[in-house]
Amino acid sequence: MTIINTATGAQSHVRFQLMIPSDIPTKTDDIFLAGSFNGWATADKNYRFKKDKKGIYTLNISLDKGTYEYKVVRGDWTKCEVSQTGESIENRKLQLNDGDTAVTTEVQNWADNFQSAVKKSTAAPNVHFLDTAFPMPQLQRTRRVWIYLPQDYFTSSKKYPVIYLQDGQNVFDDATAFSGEWGVDDYLNSLPVQQQCIVVAIDNGGGKRMTEYNPYNNKRFGKTEGIAYTDFLANTLKPFIDKHYRTLKDTRHTAVAGSSMGGLISFYAAMKYPKIFGIGGIFSPSFWIAPKLQSDLKKAGAQLKHNYFYFYGGNLEPDSMVQNIIIIQKELQQFHTVKTSVSIDKDGIHNEAFWRKNFPGFYTWCLKIWQDDVY
Repeated sequence: MTIINTATGAQSHVRFQLMIPSDIPTKTDDIFLAGSFNGWATADKNYRFKKDKKGIYTLNISLDKGTYEYKVVRGDWTKCEVSQTGESIENRKLQLNDGDTAVTTEVQNWADNFQSAVKKSTAAPNVHFLDTAFPMPQLQRTRRVWIYLPQDYFTSSKKYPVIYLQDGQNVFDDATAFSGEWGVDDYLNSLPVQQQCIVVAIDNGGGKRMTEYNPYNNKRFGKTEGIAYTDFLANTLKPFIDKHYRTLKDTRHTAVAGSSMGGLISFYAAMKYPKIFGIGGIFSPSFWIAPKLQSDLKKAGAQLKHNYFYFYGGNLEPDSMVQNIIIIQKELQQFHTVKTSVSIDKDGIHNEAFWRKNFPGFYTWCLKIWQDDVY
């Protein structure tokens, strides 16, 4: 079995045409499509609109059948399409079956045509910034890192499990999320304090996301930075957290999790550092972009000892999502001390709302591991 890469095996040709009112400033930026089909990359040249002599913007792409979400954006999220009066809009949806499709999209306005309004934070009081510029020596850059501390952290002396989550902008706070937050803090705060853990959420690198979260070189997105990123998680961030917070440092009580490209790099981190990250929470992973992953897993499998992997996927996701998850799960089942769980949502699509909905399933599974109820 091999990972199914549907990026080049598409079944539908899609022609997008933009309608942009002449009275809204569009400036000279290139215009792109960002969506679940390209990891929400905001400046992917393969999804750049062409402007003809009449000023009409068109884009022709090929996609596998499935349900997609997307937005129109001028290179980054600060220049994303918004409503006529400047409010955020819901992700656009595209349902593809067999056959060609034409899509006309009306852009009402751009976010940078309005003064930035400060959105109200939805993060709970026990969520803090660990650092707004935490050093990443492996990548020679810095990153904002968030930390959730259990509600009894400052009134107890106990130690806690830790989950390291990718795409930190979307974990706790709607004010920083570009497509909805997971509400991890709200969910954990709803549990008894004895069931809460520490959560460390690392912001993605914006334009660097597709390289930082990919452990392999890619012709479209560039040279990998994913190996260095996982080294940062394992060798810089985790030692810092263990030194400065009361954590259960062992493998069994340390999880790494994420969705989409964040799911891919979380799986890779758990595979590369199985003695550090004992649990992987892998939501809708972009395995399609990593055809070498399965062969690398075969080589790394001997190092997996009593590791745990939780997978989530939606039946309505593109890129052979569920099939690729099952392929990797079967590979892991070759190693008898590895435990896996797969949750498939028959209505699931590739977005934050479904990952938020399914996070409790992953966390309940973690609690069973930590409490020795099952394994």
